[in-house]
Amino acid sequence: MSLEALDYRKSALLVIDLQNAFIHEKGTLGISGVDTKRLSSIVPPLARLIKRCQAVDIPVIWTMQEHFAVDRNRAKKKLLGHTARRKQVSALAGSWDEEIIDELKPLAEFNPSFVIRKHRFGAFYETRLEMMLKMLGTQHLFITGATTNACVETSIREAYLRDLDVIAVEDCVSGVNEAWEATAKQVWKQYFCELAPSSDVLDWIAEQVKPRVTNYGHQLIMVNDIDKSVDFYTKQLGFTVRPAKPLADGRPFVAFHQGIALINGKAADHRQLDHIAFEVNDVRALDAKLKKAGVHYYNELHDGPYGLTIYIADPDGTKVELYQVGATA
Repeated sequence: MSLEALDYRKSALLVIDLQNAFIHEKGTLGISGVDTKRLSSIVPPLARLIKRCQAVDIPVIWTMQEHFAVDRNRAKKKLLGHTARRKQVSALAGSWDEEIIDELKPLAEFNPSFVIRKHRFGAFYETRLEMMLKMLGTQHLFITGATTNACVETSIREAYLRDLDVIAVEDCVSGVNEAWEATAKQVWKQYFCELAPSSDVLDWIAEQVKPRVTNYGHQLIMVNDIDKSVDFYTKQLGFTVRPAKPLADGRPFVAFHQGIALINGKAADHRQLDHIAFEVNDVRALDAKLKKAGVHYYNELHDGPYGLTIYIADPDGTKVELYQVGATA
């Protein structure tokens, strides 16, 4: 599948239950007869993907299954639950079984606030995950972990029901039964998510973080009388004013949420367009690239109204503003 339409700044990686209980040969699944070599085969590619995401500030969110020795709610059930089909209840609170496997534990400690404990299959069910994703601005959720047919599948369905773009990273998801897993992936692809190998995700990240223009920003238009023009755009066209700091050269201007901004200074024989602006990735790297190419500059790197900014000239001399939100000089 193509990941081109996705934005890495609106993405997060979800790592489900990489705990001793489900991955280690001496964990609950291992001592219950499950082939943990199959389950643990995802660890090397998953570790590479996690490190890459953390390096480029894609949030990596972990779930940890946690059971209690006495679960009075589950005990009310008349039929046997899945926990009764193993040699012991898995991932008991405070146990070694519950801990994240040693190979990934340092990566989980990268940001402890991104570790979520859950008590049932679903990563969303009665946890803080949904609000966390909203706070992070996540629209695209890459899902990894174990086990395919239980916690991973439940979480994929929960994410899809919340209108997230869901991508299951194929070689970073593992289950207890190959046949079940194959069927699950067929159903996911039909209804709930896209499938992609981690190599494709890593290639997508590499493209995403290259210094480049990511979004249109605005156009700054020169006008004869800024008060008269502001009155026209707000009262006649319904524009709304967007708060903004003055330009670096001190000139006051009025910006609108609708994508243009106004500044005084238009003369009869003068151009009307002051500049056009774009949001970019890694403005420092782009600055170095443009300098190497011999591009003419109007303004060097500085703190502009929307972030770290440069002003350059296109081949016709049109002033182009390039800024990185959140970066400072």
